[in-house]
Amino acid sequence: MAAPLWKPSEQRIKNTNMYRFMDFINERYKKKFNDYSQLHQWSIDNIPDFWASMWDVAGIIASQPYDRVVDGLDKMPGAEWFPGARLNFAENLLRYRDDQTALIFKGEDRDSVRMTYIELYDEVARVAKALKEAGVRVGDRVVGFMPNMPQSVIAMLAAASMGAIWSSCSPDFGIKGVLDRFGQIKPKILFTANGYSFKGKSIDSLERIADIISKLPSIEKIVVVPYTEPEPDISKVPNAVHYNDFKSSESNLEIAFAQLPFSHPLYIMYSSGTTGLPKCMVQSAGGILIHQVKELMLHSDLKREDTIFYFTTCGWMMWNWLVSSLALGASLVLFDGNPFHPHPGALWEMAQDENISIFGTSAGYVAALQKAGVRPGKEYDLTSLKALLSTGSPLSVESFEFIYTEIKQDLQLASIAGGSDLNGCFALGNPMGPVYAGELQCRGLGMNVQAFDDKGNAIVNQQGELVCLAPFPSMPIYFWDDPDNSKYHAAYFDVYPNVWRHGDFVEITDRGGMIIYGRSDATLNPGGVRIGTGDIYRLLDQIEEIEDSVIVGQDWKNDVRVILFVKLAAGYGLTDDLNQKIKQTIRVNASPRHVPSKILAIPDVPYTLNMKKVELAVKKIIEGKPVLNKDALSNPESLDHYADIKELQED
Repeated sequence: MAAPLWKPSEQRIKNTNMYRFMDFINERYKKKFNDYSQLHQWSIDNIPDFWASMWDVAGIIASQPYDRVVDGLDKMPGAEWFPGARLNFAENLLRYRDDQTALIFKGEDRDSVRMTYIELYDEVARVAKALKEAGVRVGDRVVGFMPNMPQSVIAMLAAASMGAIWSSCSPDFGIKGVLDRFGQIKPKILFTANGYSFKGKSIDSLERIADIISKLPSIEKIVVVPYTEPEPDISKVPNAVHYNDFKSSESNLEIAFAQLPFSHPLYIMYSSGTTGLPKCMVQSAGGILIHQVKELMLHSDLKREDTIFYFTTCGWMMWNWLVSSLALGASLVLFDGNPFHPHPGALWEMAQDENISIFGTSAGYVAALQKAGVRPGKEYDLTSLKALLSTGSPLSVESFEFIYTEIKQDLQLASIAGGSDLNGCFALGNPMGPVYAGELQCRGLGMNVQAFDDKGNAIVNQQGELVCLAPFPSMPIYFWDDPDNSKYHAAYFDVYPNVWRHGDFVEITDRGGMIIYGRSDATLNPGGVRIGTGDIYRLLDQIEEIEDSVIVGQDWKNDVRVILFVKLAAGYGLTDDLNQKIKQTIRVNASPRHVPSKILAIPDVPYTLNMKKVELAVKKIIEGKPVLNKDALSNPESLDHYADIKELQED
């Protein structure tokens, strides 16, 4: 058995929130648990007791207690959580009103700006009063088209404080991408910045905003935050008002937090939208609160004294996840810009300067660091860093090893996996446990997660479908404009009745961890053998001549053949030698079945707006089928390179 890359010391284990929680469970329920696997098994065998305990340990603020934890674990979907309770999401995130730093904002080429918890409360109070005066009521939609900056957090909290529903897109979304999302939910107020920064350039947002709102008649007011210039001209944007003119001028306001049911809508999140209009997933205030606090407090070991950062935009669920750190009183670092600007170590310089203790990013960023030759541990003082979190796509074995070699040896590396659908994770970190290369440490507490074979049997040490067998609080309460729940049901429950099928191809290990092999709808089936694309990407990432790649299965002569497209690094061509090197690397390190039938060079690889590789769109293009929603891609023009390739019509 492979040795772990890292194991926490006994002292570190006993100082974790997870260990304290295990002690709490032992005392309350007269148990003698001494490791995570025992605690996890108890949490899925006793789901109501687990979530009731989480409510108490998290100190959920509620004006009315709950009648019971859940009204039926057999309802998948449809279980109602904590009926009877009345609470407010924003009140729980604004429980601290002191001089500790709440938000640190770092924009490209800018000095960081800080805001304390008392300043944050005051600012939210002013914006909430202005929203109320603007006619916003419970259930109205308030949206953001914003960089990851303090005013995005403030606007969300102000909307949530009064029971409005928040939704956001990143400012790099195109006009159709925004309309496909906001057009469905008909928002009343839109917050935007005048622009955003990327690679040292200021990019204007107001021209696009003017176009967007001309097609969104529901919007009554646009609140413009000055960012790339101090006093932007908003005269060409109808119904626009400067942020400072919009918010109340009064100080020392008290927020009248609307007391609402646990299941009251908080967020509308979106699917990627690559197969049609994005699905609008509505999530509850209470469900998001208790689920995300569980993940932050227990699985990420977040404490009041920590400074947490996640490299994300406001269009990705990791922004919502990061913001819930306020409920634990930590300091949050918000970053706007390109992570390699003005130099490849920019985020690590920031980690050093801000004493970041929990650093979150994507697997793609870690791979890019590796290829750029950045050695953060040698170049920056990372004394404060205790945990590194990675998500977005599977983190390769080589990236695990790179992190421990070149970033820090004494570090909890938590590769985490879930999705916007649940605004959280199915598998994530365990601060009491070891880290093994290529493996997510554990399945989340209270999450009855398994791998299923084609017949719906739970399997271990074999690849299968990621499923969840029991409901959990952050499940969508419904999809927008889906009155009979047919879209909701089709998204997760059509394959295995009463079981959430997430769409990832995974392996549960016998030590309780998880290995992810990619999206199950993108798995390859040459000769009827199912192969995860992640296995091949992991190997290609190590070949210096390849900058990026996308792998698809092409239906060919009553079978499937593997087609590999490679985006070559600068200065390289797809020579016969490189072709053989790629095939040999895959044959030796994966299997002969993984070896592509054809390898073709292309100039670009398509990604969604949330930076996920789009294998299905490529498969459709090469098979002559239409791609319905190219506007869900950050680089839709890249698909043109895959059409009418004559080599794909040949043996």
